[in-house]
Amino acid sequence: MTPATVGHGDGGVPGVVIVDDHVMFRAGVRAELGERVVVLGEACDVDSAVRVIEAPRPDVVLLDVHLPGGGGREVLRRVGAELPQVRFLALSVSDAAEDVIGVIRAGARGYVTKTITGDDLADAVRRIADGDAVFSPRLAGFVLDAFAGSVVPGDIAEDLDRLSQREREVMRLIARGYAYKEVAKQLFISVKTVETHVSAVLRKLQLSNRHELARWASDRRLL
Repeated sequence: MTPATVGHGDGGVPGVVIVDDHVMFRAGVRAELGERVVVLGEACDVDSAVRVIEAPRPDVVLLDVHLPGGGGREVLRRVGAELPQVRFLALSVSDAAEDVIGVIRAGARGYVTKTITGDDLADAVRRIADGDAVFSPRLAGFVLDAFAGSVVPGDIAEDLDRLSQREREVMRLIARGYAYKEVAKQLFISVKTVETHVSAVLRKLQLSNRHELARWASDRRLL
């Protein structure tokens, strides 16, 4: 495929940059998309993403939310305003409300999870390149609620900012009903460490027990 065919605006297939810190996942995405897109570059962290995006100026960036160097929102902050013609589609394992809402507010045009099929991803890329917004079905509700006002992203962010990354992970598992031993096994930490994290989470969120925590997380669509 020649460079002249690259660029959706010219009638060719979309030019894409894949940003993810797992090399095997990037290879899998490239293979799944095949000739339906032209992959112009890849990146594994925020700094390399900025460099790669600024050079070929792709039609669409497939952007992981959690990246070394500040995450997908930092990529959007650094290049989104300067390159308004480049559209971003978040492609993440996370389906947490704060991740979905945060990256959309930062400027992404859509958000799909990594369970998406190759055909659906290719269609999503094409639609994003056309200027549409694309979301996995379950995630669309988060965005509609957020911008309708029933979820206040600023409040969620303020609450979660009190927690460390590990405390967030423990909080989500406990709120889903996992026992302490199950959380410890899932996160490869000791039961005592889980107990310490749970105590810290309850204290920081001003909650009394894990049942209140479950209601708190459910109300904010963090499960």
